[in-house]
Amino acid sequence: MTAELLALAGGLGLFLVGMQIMTEALRALASRRLRGFIARFTTSPVSGAMTGAVSTAAIQSSSATMVTVIGFVGAGLMTFPQALGVIYGANVGTTFTGWIVTFLGLKLSLGTIALPVLLISVLLSLLTTGRAARIGRSLSGFALIFIGLDMMKDAVAGVEQTLITANLPGEGLGGRLLLVLIGAGATMIVQSSSAALAATLVLLASGAITLHQGAALVIGMNLGTTGTALLVTIGGSRDMLRTAVAHAIYNVATGIAVFVIMDFLLAPLSSLFAPDDPTALVVFHTLFNVAGMLVMLPLTGAYARLIAWLVPGRADKLTDALDPRLLEDPSAAMDAARSAALAIMRRAFAAGGAYLRPDPGPLPATRVAALQAALDDLQYYLSRIEVSQEDDSVANRYAAMLHMYDHLHRMAHQLMERALLPSLLSDPGLRRPALAFGAALRRYTGDAPPAPEKMARLAALIAGRAQNMRRSALLREHAGLVSVPEVFDLTDAMRWLQRTAHNADRCLSYAALAAGDPVERPLSVRLSGDDAGS
Repeated sequence: MTAELLALAGGLGLFLVGMQIMTEALRALASRRLRGFIARFTTSPVSGAMTGAVSTAAIQSSSATMVTVIGFVGAGLMTFPQALGVIYGANVGTTFTGWIVTFLGLKLSLGTIALPVLLISVLLSLLTTGRAARIGRSLSGFALIFIGLDMMKDAVAGVEQTLITANLPGEGLGGRLLLVLIGAGATMIVQSSSAALAATLVLLASGAITLHQGAALVIGMNLGTTGTALLVTIGGSRDMLRTAVAHAIYNVATGIAVFVIMDFLLAPLSSLFAPDDPTALVVFHTLFNVAGMLVMLPLTGAYARLIAWLVPGRADKLTDALDPRLLEDPSAAMDAARSAALAIMRRAFAAGGAYLRPDPGPLPATRVAALQAALDDLQYYLSRIEVSQEDDSVANRYAAMLHMYDHLHRMAHQLMERALLPSLLSDPGLRRPALAFGAALRRYTGDAPPAPEKMARLAALIAGRAQNMRRSALLREHAGLVSVPEVFDLTDAMRWLQRTAHNADRCLSYAALAAGDPVERPLSVRLSGDDAGS
């Protein structure tokens, strides 16, 4: 008995390790494409649901999908209502694991075949780098999953009678409720509904549990998956919390509904399949998740308003997106950092644009000084992001974010100048480019994604104009038209305008590079702008 239980625990452990390795490798392989896929195809609840189902099936982890979506919401790349569709679809995507386990792990018994695959895949991951190594790791995880399943099947074969008679609750109402709690608790402990589902399917196939007991456990597993999402959002922004709460309420409501009609759903499945056929449980799992999605899709708008009422929250701060729990996923962390950097940049642009206009507003120094704490938070967050140099896309995004922060920091200090700015609007030669720069700053204070081309052209024009005006100022002093101190004031003001415009241009350019578009060449090769002297 003890040996069988130890083997069961070991098999479950191998399955968990295999799922973790495979999921991480698949996420690394598909990270850029998957994140682009999620961001692109979530324009409506229906497309969001399809995206959630496909992405969860692809990486075999609803938790990973939810963390990605919550990161998108926190970073401002996706609205809370858009995320609801992905929530529905992610639950459907989790059912794919059950089908794989049932038909490949239980009916075909691939554990023996997986042993040589494990050796080959481990050698591949050890002897290669980059994409080949990640493929090797994903195959290693895949092999461990089926080896673990075989271990669990062999272990359960010797203890199924003990489990039935001594340890598991019965099929009455109280027993079913207890099984729901067991399923939820097991999923939260092992942090994988896939592992809990695989163990349940093994128990059902061996006859250790009945279909009704397995159904109660599966309902609990759906409830347990909400724990990870809720943990991710503790201390996060309002919309991140709304997303996690919406996920939890949706799963709880679906679980209650299916628990009430469980007998009605299981009656035809019991007649269609053998008592110990795990396919019946997988069909049950799939049916209630698909049904929940179909019921909720037309109600998404009302559901979003309900959650907004339940979680009113406070107005988001500039750095609310910088959630430390997103640091586990470098791409999600950089989405958050970019969102915060853009928010800070817009505030700085608004402060500069408010002064540089025909009827000058207040000097920007006071408003920009208030951004220093947010800049410090952004710098600290960027320093905590750990990037693998094996992934060129992620490494390039990170380099772009560091450059964006550097130029944003420089521009903030320049905008806190008090003595130079009045000269920009009082001198006839400086006034026109200064007003053009102020108008450009105001154009970039909205929520639309930055398009740096116009600012780049303006920065180039200002740089050319500054060279001509510097010579003109020196000639005016030589002719006795202005004093030496006035020449210094004018040249300092020209230099300020040139450098500030350059930094604004670079902020926008690096923000575009950090957006996550495919980047195959090093950042230094792609950049044409010269950062010297800014």
